Amino acid sequence: MRTDMEAEEIIDMLRDSNQPVPVPLDLPDEDVLVEVEEQILLPIPRDMRTYLLEASDVIYGSLEPVTAADPYSHTYLPEVAAVAWSLGVPRYLVPLCEDNGSYYCVEPEGEVVLWRDGDLTDETWPSVWHWIHDVWLES
Repeated sequence: MRTDMEAEEIIDMLRDSNQPVPVPLDLPDEDVLVEVEEQILLPIPRDMRTYLLEASDVIYGSLEPVTAADPYSHTYLPEVAAVAWSLGVPRYLVPLCEDNGSYYCVEPEGEVVLWRDGDLTDETWPSVWHWIHDVWLES
């Protein structure tokens, strides 16, 4: 994959893959993301913020990345983060997606890492967009 993959390109791919559901997800606005950041006590990394604002309403494949608009959703970022951190995911990481007890997480600089079986693995992706392309869209 090109390293210059554009967010817009990935968002278009996600939109094209979106599966219709009876109750579609909502997108958050900036105010909602500020509330989420206050709950998790961490800033949301830039690419993850863009994903949440522009594409976190997409339903696709077997993975369910975090969302920020509905506090009652099982994918609500503060809830997913609380569980991940309670299991040992390092507190500086922001969970992006839970997958059978493993967590894809975003580092403050934007790199995506995989936490599995109590430890960080060597699997990484340069950005949320690379992770979406290589992992989620392949799920």
